[in-house]
Amino acid sequence: MSRNGLVRCTVGPVTVWQLERWAARGIVHGFTERGGGVSRPPFDSLNFGLHVGDDVELVLENRRRLCQVFGMSASTLVAGEQVHGARVAVVTAADMGRGAARAEEAIPGVDALVTRERGPLLIGFFADCVPVLLVDPETPAVGLVHAGWRGTWQGVAARAVEAMVRAFGTRPQSLEAVLGPSIGPCCYEVGPEVVERFANWAVSPIRARNGRMYLDLWAANRHLLTAAGVPAGNICTAAICTRCRSDRFFSYRAAGGRTGRMAAVIGLSMPAAHGSAAAQSG
Repeated sequence: MSRNGLVRCTVGPVTVWQLERWAARGIVHGFTERGGGVSRPPFDSLNFGLHVGDDVELVLENRRRLCQVFGMSASTLVAGEQVHGARVAVVTAADMGRGAARAEEAIPGVDALVTRERGPLLIGFFADCVPVLLVDPETPAVGLVHAGWRGTWQGVAARAVEAMVRAFGTRPQSLEAVLGPSIGPCCYEVGPEVVERFANWAVSPIRARNGRMYLDLWAANRHLLTAAGVPAGNICTAAICTRCRSDRFFSYRAAGGRTGRMAAVIGLSMPAAHGSAAAQSG
């Protein structure tokens, strides 16, 4: 199954969505679905969040299962704290393991991670917020962004691009980006306080429908990326709403707040002996 350039791939019990051309280049990446794990309701079943009240050992087993898809160890994972801000961390091999087994050991105060080193596997956790993956094929380098409405309003996706330019010499026009499954403009109803925050945007991501206001996080993050210099043609949007498809994806809104977290991952290394998940798609 494919959607907007993304392919749904199942390896063992784990299902991830990947961009085939990235997998062909050896870039480890993917957006997970919620099935194939060991967590119990309401976190059933492939929950990656250590901060949601799930049993720690079950979450760690889920993380091991995901890493096995790519032939990698969970000790290579690097996570940010995810505070709904716009700070970016430049990750090195010395950071491997931060947040891998304990939430309090994640890189503090950041919602985006970028690296040009082989080894670290960047990971973020999502249940309606937008996961944005970035690839600079020239350096090469990669990035991962956690973009809820607050982070989007603060421009976190653009901040990640700027961090790659400063740290790696990335040319924005060479960057490629994928926006993964997240709550869509069909379902993301917001109140006046959110509408007011986006009122001064040149291209408004607020949509009015039947007397209600909805935020289009996909359009907002595409706008941030193109304003930062990423060509519109280099941006792929999954356009899969997590609330509409809460049978396949965790959705904070659909669950009323108590649920698990999906993962988005990206890294530069892929052991040749294992191949890509996309190679085993179905």
